[in-house]
Amino acid sequence: MSRVKVLSPFVADQIAAGEVVERPASIVKELLENSIDAGAKEVEIRTEAGGVDLVWVRDNGSGIHADDLSLALQRHATSKIGDAGDLIGIDSLGFRGEALASVASVAKVKLSSATSSDAGGWFVESHGGEAQGSGPIAHPQGATVEVRDLFYNTPARRKFLKAERSEVNQIDQVLRRLSLAHMDVGFSLAQARTTGSAGRVNRPLRLASGDPADRLSRVLSPDFVENSVYIDESNHDLRMFGWVGLPHHNRRQMDQQYFYVNGRAIRDKLVGHAIRQAYSDVMFHGRHAVYVLYLQLPADGVDVNVHPTKHEVRFREARQVHDFIFSSLNRAPRGLRPGQLSDSPITPGNTDAGFGNASVRPSLSQQRPFDLPSRPPVSGPAGGFAQLVHEQEHSQGDRTNMLEEQRAAWPAQGRSDAAEEAAVEQSSEDVHPLGYAIAQLHGIYILAQNSQGLVMVDMHAAHERIVYEQMKEAQARDGIPRQRLLVPLTFNVSEQEANLAEECAEQFDAAGLVVERMGQASIVVREVPVLLARANVQEMVQDLLGELSEFGTGESVTRKNFDVLATLACRGSVRANRQLTITEMNALLRSMEVTENAGLCNHGRPTFIRRSLAELDRLFLRGQ
Repeated sequence: MSRVKVLSPFVADQIAAGEVVERPASIVKELLENSIDAGAKEVEIRTEAGGVDLVWVRDNGSGIHADDLSLALQRHATSKIGDAGDLIGIDSLGFRGEALASVASVAKVKLSSATSSDAGGWFVESHGGEAQGSGPIAHPQGATVEVRDLFYNTPARRKFLKAERSEVNQIDQVLRRLSLAHMDVGFSLAQARTTGSAGRVNRPLRLASGDPADRLSRVLSPDFVENSVYIDESNHDLRMFGWVGLPHHNRRQMDQQYFYVNGRAIRDKLVGHAIRQAYSDVMFHGRHAVYVLYLQLPADGVDVNVHPTKHEVRFREARQVHDFIFSSLNRAPRGLRPGQLSDSPITPGNTDAGFGNASVRPSLSQQRPFDLPSRPPVSGPAGGFAQLVHEQEHSQGDRTNMLEEQRAAWPAQGRSDAAEEAAVEQSSEDVHPLGYAIAQLHGIYILAQNSQGLVMVDMHAAHERIVYEQMKEAQARDGIPRQRLLVPLTFNVSEQEANLAEECAEQFDAAGLVVERMGQASIVVREVPVLLARANVQEMVQDLLGELSEFGTGESVTRKNFDVLATLACRGSVRANRQLTITEMNALLRSMEVTENAGLCNHGRPTFIRRSLAELDRLFLRGQ
């Protein structure tokens, strides 16, 4: 074995550069983060040949003092931190002092800058980490970084770059990701792409600062703006706000999932697990939620110094963060009922998490409080509508009394009887967003009208959701029914898993399992949920142990239990081609209005759609 030796500065710089500069998009990311840290409100980016020939970034931030320019290109030189204590509470995007030095070691770099107190600007130039000169230059306040001929001195690394189109798309994604975290900053991007004999073609992108709705529409799509709800939840030192797509607005890929911690874009398994759990009951299988969410917590509650790319973080209270994210989303798209969505936007006011002074306007479809009485849960799937019809008879009487009271209090003068009747009827329909049934279509759909227009309901999907939620409520109230195993199941696990099973006895009990430690590396299962008695018990327990080990919380058994309930609900719901009376149809509509997640069935399919009178008029060209 060879002896230990100190690497040359050149080799050491190449290793460091390999961790920071993976591709041109990495350079764009680091330079944009520096601009944002400098307080820039406008940033201009230019690239050529996917960033290989040129990456040029100019901002109007505070700038770099002339005496500090040469230091800025050296390793571990930064203005963000001063000592080891500053690493505990990092509140800036950059802090390592490696980005510019790493870029300079594998490219030709020219750094120019001017501060507010400077009469002019100053520049320094470096090729492959070697200083090439410096001097005065005409420059506005801010900084400009010009990076040319990436990997010119390490041609082997050029071979690992993707096609130009791919590198262009990566730069575009970096800009969009950062622009969503800093909506008070304007960005402009011009990418000159080589097209062979056709020369170069520019792909301009302009993201103006200001209205978040416009930024969301440009970066994601207008559909996301129209099909999302704004949330703002707080718990002690934790706050999460942003936009979450409604369950029916989903994608096959995870390309529209943006999560930020203290303004920093991250990809974290714990966060992803919490969000998937929140959508598990309402998302169609194989589909992924879309969201733009911002988590705020004290800087010392999260460690961002985990990986050179700073995409990974470590939370001090991981379980608390996981449960907070889950519960916050659980109260958003999951809990929406018919009538809680309004076409009128609600403005929550200004926010200060990366948006500066920009007014954060939510999407065009917003959650609006709709206070409805809770219904007592019914245990077990109901094959018919006996319970619903019983409740409907009472509500029908209440509706009649309400109409009479409104009719008596209505001003008599200036209204015809027909107008009065129509107004009172419309007023009553406002109470019930799904309106009142008028017919059944092909034994599958319920047609209803409300004050806004037409409502169409898939009766099987709607009843399936109602029964499923009732069964879950009954189970939560009375506990998960258990069955003692005639022969307890004993199997071997690792010592770490055995320790975990012993420590998390309460979590196992909540899932309907009684698990005990038998030895140093074995456990025994004595009781299981009734609904899962025929399932693979050993596999269930091992899955639960895996979740508890990785995320501090386990939902695998509960999830399987809910899957069984969903199957029972599907089988116990009204089937197609069953002829319903008007009373039965109205009973179903009223029950939907007080049921969580009533807009989607257990498999993620929509249960109803609405068409306004204006939409219907356009279909028939009325008024044109």
